[in-house]
Amino acid sequence: MRWSAERWQGAFRGVPAHPAGLTSSRIELRVQAIGFASRGWPVLPGTYPDEDHWIGRHGRQEHGPMPVHRDWQTRLGTNPDEVTAWWAEHPYSLLIATGHTVDALEVDAALGRAGASVLRALGFPVPIVATPRGRWYFLMASGGELAAELADVPGIRLHGKGSWVAMPPTAYPGGAVHWRVKPEVCAWRLPTPDFVQDALRTGRENLDNDADVAELLAARR
Repeated sequence: MRWSAERWQGAFRGVPAHPAGLTSSRIELRVQAIGFASRGWPVLPGTYPDEDHWIGRHGRQEHGPMPVHRDWQTRLGTNPDEVTAWWAEHPYSLLIATGHTVDALEVDAALGRAGASVLRALGFPVPIVATPRGRWYFLMASGGELAAELADVPGIRLHGKGSWVAMPPTAYPGGAVHWRVKPEVCAWRLPTPDFVQDALRTGRENLDNDADVAELLAARR
């Protein structure tokens, strides 16, 4: 069920325009969650860091972030009141459930930078998220499969149905998830999986051969 723009706009009422103090992180997370959900991106609350552990789901966890609710797959497409309530008291991580509108291709920072360079050279930016742990996520439309050339590369993972990715401004110990390319740059349009994977294949060739991006692109035409 898609909610009206007026209903989502109402969810922002009562949120300070310029929050301050320790509550600002939670409020910013809530504002961003409402914004994503209003565009049809399925948001979820996730565990959040407490020193070197993650909390919010049945005690302390060694790894994170991960969905707070074990039945999270039944909670997709929630209404604005529930999305707002999730971040009313706790600074939960902000997760997007993949496989439903949004998928993500996860790579290391080196390949992420190389792929981003290819996309800049093409003149077609796509939304890119990075974590403090050196993982980059290229956001794209759902429904694709990982190409064989990339499936064999260590450290590359396709996040589709049954998975999730952390979104800004989710906190990590020692940093926060941040945008490398904001979705506003491409007017919130998600690229096809083939387009993103082709850019990463070209970027990987650049890493392996120390070639110039422009030369690689020209050779592919």
